[in-house]
Amino acid sequence: MPVAIPTPDAPIPALSGGARVHVTTDVFEAEIDATGGDLRRVGLRTYPESVNQPDQPFQLLKDSGPDLFVAQSGLVALNEGPAPNHYASFTADQDAYRLADGQDTLEVRLHWSDPSGIKVVKTYTFRRGSFLVELNQHVENGSADDWQGSQYRQFQRTPPKTKHGFFGGGVITYTGAVISTPEQHYQKISFDEIAKQPLSQSVKDGWVAMIQHYFVGAWIPNAGETDTFYTKAIADQRYVVGMTSTVQSIPSGATGDFRTRLYVGPKLPKVLDEVAPNLHLTVDYGKLTVIAEPLFWLLRAIHGIVGNWGWAIIFLTLLIKLVFYKLSETSYRSMANMRRLAPELTRLKEMYGDDKQKMNQAMMDMYKKEKVNPLGGCLPILVQIPVFIALYWVLVESVQLRQAPFMFWIRDMSIPDPYYVLPLIMGVTMFVQQKLSPAPPDPIQAKVMMSLPIVFTFMFLWFPAGLVLYWVVNNMLSIAQQWVITKRVESGADAVAAKAKATSPGTGLGAWLSKQVEQGRSKLMEQGRGKQ
Repeated sequence: MPVAIPTPDAPIPALSGGARVHVTTDVFEAEIDATGGDLRRVGLRTYPESVNQPDQPFQLLKDSGPDLFVAQSGLVALNEGPAPNHYASFTADQDAYRLADGQDTLEVRLHWSDPSGIKVVKTYTFRRGSFLVELNQHVENGSADDWQGSQYRQFQRTPPKTKHGFFGGGVITYTGAVISTPEQHYQKISFDEIAKQPLSQSVKDGWVAMIQHYFVGAWIPNAGETDTFYTKAIADQRYVVGMTSTVQSIPSGATGDFRTRLYVGPKLPKVLDEVAPNLHLTVDYGKLTVIAEPLFWLLRAIHGIVGNWGWAIIFLTLLIKLVFYKLSETSYRSMANMRRLAPELTRLKEMYGDDKQKMNQAMMDMYKKEKVNPLGGCLPILVQIPVFIALYWVLVESVQLRQAPFMFWIRDMSIPDPYYVLPLIMGVTMFVQQKLSPAPPDPIQAKVMMSLPIVFTFMFLWFPAGLVLYWVVNNMLSIAQQWVITKRVESGADAVAAKAKATSPGTGLGAWLSKQVEQGRSKLMEQGRGKQ
C-alpha cells in the first residue's frame, strides 16, 4: 500500500530566530540559525553591494528587511513522529567557522535529538570558489521503532520592494519562483499565480528556484530522485516554493542520509550549466534564447581580448552592423530615394487634391518608373529586429556587466549614467537619423516622429549605461552608413553603380539576403497595384 508523502507545515508569519552560526569562505559571508538550522543570511563577497560599498557583500539571502529571502529545510516524519523541521532547535559545535588558507572544504555541523532516541546531524559543506552548498541530514534511529520520513527544501521570500522600470533606476526583470521538469525545462511561477493556485506536482530529475535580477537560489536534488514540487502563499505576503522527497524508512538501530544541494549565487551560464541541467535557463533571454546565447558567447570572447565590457559592447555592435551591412544599405538606399522623390510627391498631392485613387495610382507609376519601393526601407529593418531584441536581453541579463566600469565617469554599466551624458548623446543621434530619413507625408505623423527623440531620451535617462552605450554606438554607425548612401543617391553616383552591378551578380550571405528582400519588395509592390 503506498505511503502518503508528508509536506511541511505552513511557516509562521514572523520568522523565529535563535543563536547564529557565522560562516566565512572566500565567496560567502553566511549565517545559519540554530532555529531550524537554516541559511538565513548569505552575502556574496565577490559581488559588492555597490561600487560605493566595495567591502559590503551583496546580501542575496536575508531574514529581515523588506526583501526577505531565506532557504529552509528539514525533515517530516510519518504519523507525527519526531523529526526536526525549520522550527526545531539545533546546537552547533562552535559559533563561527572560517575557510582557512590552504583549506578547500569547510563543514558546519548542527545537532538535534529527541528523547525517543532519534538523532539528526545537519551538515553544510562549503567548498572554495564555489557557490554550491552541499547539505546532508543524517538520521540515527536509536528508538525502538522504525522511523519513516522525508526531507523538504524550500525558499520563502516576499515580493521585492525595490523599484524597477524607467523611474526606478533600471529595467523590469522577473523576480519569482521557477521550476524545472523533464517536460518543461524552465517554468516561471509568479507570486500572483502562487496565490491563486498552489502547486503540487511529482517530478523526477528537476529543481526549484527563486530568481531575481542577476542572482538565483536553487535547490537541486540528487540525480534520479523523485520529489513533490509545491508552492503556497502564506501570511504577510510571503511565498514559498519547495520540494519534498519520497518517504525513506530507517529501521531501529540503523542510520540514513538525506542529501541535497543548494546553489546561492550569480547567474553565470557556464557555472549553472555544470550545477544542474537547464539551470542556465535562469539567465532569462526570453523567446530569443537561440539568438541571445551565441551573442553572449561572442560578447564574452571579445571581452577576453579587450578586457573591458564597455569596449566589448562597442566591438560587438560593430560586428553586428557589419553582418547586416547589406540589408541596412538596402534600407537606407530606399529611404534616400524616397527623400529624393519628396518634391515630386508634394507636387502630386497638390495636383490631385482629394482624389485619393488617382493620386495613389500616380504615386505607384512614379515608384515603378524610378524603381523605388516605399516599403523598401522597412523590410530590411524587420529582419534585424530579433537580433537587436536578443542583444538587449543579453545586456540586461548578464551579471558580468553588474558594476563593470567602462571609462571616465561610467563606473557601473548596470546602472543609469549618473550625469545623463549617454542618454543625451543618444537623443541627438536619433534626431540626426530623422533628419537623414524622408519626412512622413502625414503632418500629424511627422510631428509624432519629431517628438520621438525627446521621448526616448527621457526614457533612457533611467536605462543601464551599458544598454544606452549600445544604442549610441549603433545609432552612430547607422548615421555614418546612412549619410554616405544618401549623398551617393543625391549625387547620382548610386545610379551609375547600380547599372554596373546589374551586369554582375553578387555573392555571399549579404547578397543572398538582399536578393530575398528585393523579391519581397517586388511582391509587395505587385500587391499594392492590385488593390488600386
